[in-house]
Amino acid sequence: YLHDNHRQVLRKGKTNQTKHLLRLKNNSVVRCKAVGATGVGIRGFTIDLLIADEAAFMPEDVWAAVTPMLLTTGGDIILISTPKSKSGYFYDSYMGDGFKTFHVNSVEVMDNRLISESWNEKHKTNAQERLAREQDRMTKNQFAQEYLGQFIDDINQFFPDELIKKAMALEFSKEQGIKEFYLGVDVARMGGDESVFEVLERQKNDTLNHIINQKMTKVYLTETTNHILRLDEQYKFKKIYIDDGGLGVGVFDYILENPKTKRRVVAINNAFRVIEYDAWKTNPRRKKLLKVDLYNNLLSLMEKGKISLLNTDDVFLSLKSIQYEHFTEGTLAGTMKIYGDYTHIVEGLIRAAWCVKDKSLKLSISYI
Repeated sequence: YLHDNHRQVLRKGKTNQTKHLLRLKNNSVVRCKAVGATGVGIRGFTIDLLIADEAAFMPEDVWAAVTPMLLTTGGDIILISTPKSKSGYFYDSYMGDGFKTFHVNSVEVMDNRLISESWNEKHKTNAQERLAREQDRMTKNQFAQEYLGQFIDDINQFFPDELIKKAMALEFSKEQGIKEFYLGVDVARMGGDESVFEVLERQKNDTLNHIINQKMTKVYLTETTNHILRLDEQYKFKKIYIDDGGLGVGVFDYILENPKTKRRVVAINNAFRVIEYDAWKTNPRRKKLLKVDLYNNLLSLMEKGKISLLNTDDVFLSLKSIQYEHFTEGTLAGTMKIYGDYTHIVEGLIRAAWCVKDKSLKLSISYI
């Protein structure tokens, strides 16, 4: 905003204007930093004004690292966020007396925003129609949280922060003997930008070690396929689990046609998994497998201390982003919806972790 609208206040020079830093002529410095899972990346700065975007979704450890930086300056905090749940620093700040609060929601903004050159009648109509589609697509609680800006009790974090930290703090199991490796792949959707590859090492006692977390951005399906084959050359996977929904079916078909991997690839989307093909691979036999089963399996492994996760910010934030909602009324009564806004890594993990449940036969049958 400063660069586009008030460039005259900025110091000149490449080192004074970067993606993460702006130096002003009055000696002020504006920094843009990612906080990560703990806030360690921003420790050590003196802050006069802190502006936190999507504050409700930041790990609680971040606030313990950030708020002391304001003490020496008596600085101010501005918190901006979509609500998440009735807990945490953002909720406490909104409900407490220490902050002046403002609340707006998307419906009111779309209805009441003044018509201008940058917001004409067509923009308004398109936005209102999109909101209507979103209301039809989402649950009542989802829409209330995301578009009406309400704190909802019935929406909860699926993997609690403390459980994630516990799984990341576990030492890798070092049991001797032959180890098996499993790959979980989540392929970027149309318009998406990130495919992920999660590798788990399985011990004889069904303990899992998370050893690889890789991402590829905006690549062709052939590149995704070739990356899977390169990983397989290195780890000789016992099974390769691929989300065959959307563009994933293209990657799955490539791997299924490859003679080196065709007997080890398993298609798992969030509704079914293929458990057997006929000789001509034309009539797959499927078994119903709900998304909640995949997520509950990973949750159970974490609760039992049976999986050691890589201690990285992106793994932590992906797990933290997963939310769930229980339905108690209507046709969905007794069911649960699981969703999130940064699910790619978890979607790869839940597939790889399914290896502890996979009871498929280890026999190989060749057709003549």
